[in-house]
Amino acid sequence: MKGIRTRLVVYFGLILLLIVLLLEGLFYWAVHSYYFGTATEALVTRTTTFTNFINKYTTSYSLKDKARYILENVSNQEYAKVEVLDIDGRVILNSYGFQTGEIIQTPDVIDALKGQSGLHIGRNPKTKERIIAVSNPLLFANEYIGVLRYTISAEPLYHAVNRIALYGAGVGAGVVILAFALSLLIAKRIVDPIKDLTKAATQMAKGNFTTRATKRYDDEVGTLADAFNYMAAEIGKNEKLKNDFISSVSHELRTPLTSIKGWGETLISGGLDEPEETMLGLEVISKETDRLIGLVEELLDFSKFQSGEMKLCQERMDIRDVLDDLHLQFAIRSQEKQVDLHLELPSSPLLVMGDPNRLKQVFVNLLDNAFKFTPLGGSITVSAEASGDRAIVTVTDTGEGIDNEDLPHITRKFYKGRSKLSGSGLGLAICKEIIQLHAGQFHVSSSVGHGTSITVDLPMEKDKKG
Repeated sequence: MKGIRTRLVVYFGLILLLIVLLLEGLFYWAVHSYYFGTATEALVTRTTTFTNFINKYTTSYSLKDKARYILENVSNQEYAKVEVLDIDGRVILNSYGFQTGEIIQTPDVIDALKGQSGLHIGRNPKTKERIIAVSNPLLFANEYIGVLRYTISAEPLYHAVNRIALYGAGVGAGVVILAFALSLLIAKRIVDPIKDLTKAATQMAKGNFTTRATKRYDDEVGTLADAFNYMAAEIGKNEKLKNDFISSVSHELRTPLTSIKGWGETLISGGLDEPEETMLGLEVISKETDRLIGLVEELLDFSKFQSGEMKLCQERMDIRDVLDDLHLQFAIRSQEKQVDLHLELPSSPLLVMGDPNRLKQVFVNLLDNAFKFTPLGGSITVSAEASGDRAIVTVTDTGEGIDNEDLPHITRKFYKGRSKLSGSGLGLAICKEIIQLHAGQFHVSSSVGHGTSITVDLPMEKDKKG
């Protein structure tokens, strides 16, 4: 069985068919009970009434006299067959005036011979005709001497019930056919939007990230279409970011490689005869090599984050030590760029459980960005403080700031914003990942023309000596 539409139609049809069959059965039972109940009740009433009349006004009559009296007083309008039986169940007289001598041992006769009113619905043993029979005992001197039996044919009742049931079956069949037709329509309305989603997904699988699913109805499938379109938009954005990233990284890698290759060829052609030129070339090669190493390390770190292989070697440490080392490390750069670097640390330890190398990587990246975007005469401040059970480290610069449109996305992978300066677009994304691995928080705030402030919030460890 293939396709949701086919399954919906078949399942819906089967359920409906079972319901219709159940209702048809209940309808047949109700009609049968009504017709046979009415006929049986009327027959029992007439039989009981006439039997009581005979037993009351023919108390001194023998069975044969009672039989003749019954025959004489049976109404001409009586459609039931009236029979008088002796205690052996033999018919001594019927409403047609015949003494057949037939012995009847049906349940109604047996009950009547026991002094009870008996009812029997079954077939005539001779004619095989379906009948309804009611029998009541006849009394003589308070003794049971025979049976008065009323019998009617049940065939007309069966015919009437079957005819009505046949009409009901016809209506039920019509309902089932109509329901199947409606189920086809309903299944089509359900399946068509899913087909649209499938086509859109196929187009996306082929690389067409501009495709969108049509939202036909405001239901669960419509919600799925909205989610699909949102996913497609996000994948499109990520694809663009990835392409931009590849282009940017290619450029970032090509630039130092070009410099290294150029100076390498210069040094080779110069024969290392000019010391100043040789030292300048070696310095450029060293700086560009460091740049390449930084880019490669960022790519490796990003790959580890993506694959979940980034592991931390955590230990109990004072975050002030890392910041103090970085202050010394960037002091020369501060003098070269003529940017003031301030360090504000509390007197008490800021103990955290962290990976010293990874946390140093974070703050090196933040300071590197701060120096990159802060002009001459600007300032960079690194401050740390304890706030409750949290260690708060803030790196603030007076640089160019970040555009409001870029700010929400600045920590996303591959995102470089509107800056024209070099970079892979992975630095802040990796920093945020490292801080989150330390159960910390990473927050960026900025204002164009007024600088940027990046806050790192880490959980503190209690001082065992305190």
